[in-house]
Amino acid sequence: MKPSLPVLVLRWSFRLLLGGVMVIALVLLAFRWQAQQREVRDPQTSAPATGRFVDAAGLHFFVQEAGPMQGPVVVFIHGTGAWSETWRESMQTAAAAGYRAIALDVPPFGYSQRPADGDYSRAAQARRILGVLDALKIDRVVLVGHSFGAGATMETVFLAPERVRGVVLVDAALALTRDPDADPEGPWALRAFLAAAPVRDAVVASLLTNPDYTERLLQKFVHDPQAATPARVQVYQQPLALAGSTSAVGQWLPTLLLPGPPSKSDDADAYRTLRLPVRLIWGDQDDITPLAQGRQIETLVPGAHLVSLPGIGHIPQIEDSPHFRTVLLEQLQAIVPSAPPASEPLPTDALLSH
Repeated sequence: MKPSLPVLVLRWSFRLLLGGVMVIALVLLAFRWQAQQREVRDPQTSAPATGRFVDAAGLHFFVQEAGPMQGPVVVFIHGTGAWSETWRESMQTAAAAGYRAIALDVPPFGYSQRPADGDYSRAAQARRILGVLDALKIDRVVLVGHSFGAGATMETVFLAPERVRGVVLVDAALALTRDPDADPEGPWALRAFLAAAPVRDAVVASLLTNPDYTERLLQKFVHDPQAATPARVQVYQQPLALAGSTSAVGQWLPTLLLPGPPSKSDDADAYRTLRLPVRLIWGDQDDITPLAQGRQIETLVPGAHLVSLPGIGHIPQIEDSPHFRTVLLEQLQAIVPSAPPASEPLPTDALLSH
C-alpha cells in the first residue's frame, strides 16, 4: 500500500529539514576550522611596538600610553570587539592637552592575556582595571568607558570611588532597565546554546572573530557606513589572529547575552549615590544603546551632563573623530584641567597612520 500524500509530504519535509540542518552544521564547522588555522599568533610576540605588557591581577595586560608622565591620568576602556588601538586618536588629543593617556586591552579582546577561569563579569574586569593601575603605580584617574566597557568602568567606580576623579561614558551599555517579568537567568534556549561550547564557538567563528565579517559588523554600529574605512577595519581585525580568540570570545559571550550576577553598576538606584563628575557623550543616531539611555543616566546621576553628537551612531570616536575629540577634551577639562606638556611626551605612534 502506497503512503498517502500527507505522509509523503511529511517525510520529504523532514528530509529537507534534516538536510538543511546538516548544511548549516557543515558551514559552521568550516568556519570553526578556518578560525583554528588562522588563530596561531602569540600575543607577547605579535603585539604592536606602540605598547607594552604589565603584570596585573595575575594576567599580562597590554597597555598603550601617550602624554606626559606627570599629567592627570586618563584611562580609556574599550567596548565589544575593540582594543586599545581604537582609542589612538583620542589618546593623542588628550596627550597634546597635557594628560597622561592610557588605553588597556580588556580581555578577551586585544592582546591582554585571557583569564583561565573565563570570568568576564563586571566585578572581575573592575578588579583587573584596578590591578593595572596598581602595577603602573597610579593613584587617581579619570575613566573613559565606551559601550559594553562602560559596565566595567562603572563597576570600578563603585568598587574604588576614592581612585576615580571623574568618568566620561561614551554610548554606554549599562543595562539599567530590565524586564521584571523576564527569567533572571535568561531564556533557557539561549542558555543551552551558550553552554554547548562547540556550537557556540562555531557561531562565534562565523561572525564575531571572522575577519571577513568585520567590515559589515562595524557598519552595523555606526550611522554612516563610510566610517568603516579599510584602515579602521584593519585595526579591528588585527587581534583576531591571536591563538584561542574564538574560544575566549565564546567564553565571554554569556556575559554579553545573559544577565550577570547582581552588581552596583547595573543598579539604577546606585547611580543616585554618586558624588563625582560624570559626563556623557552620545551619538544621537545610536540604535545599539539609544540616546534615551544616556538621558536616563543623566537623570539618575547628580550633576551629570550629557552631550549628544548629531548624525552619529554607536562609535563616535571613529565615526566623527575630530568632533568627538573636541567634545571629549571639553569634558576632561571640566573634570580636571590640565596644561599642555612642556616636556617630551610618551610616544604616540599610530597604527592607523601606517
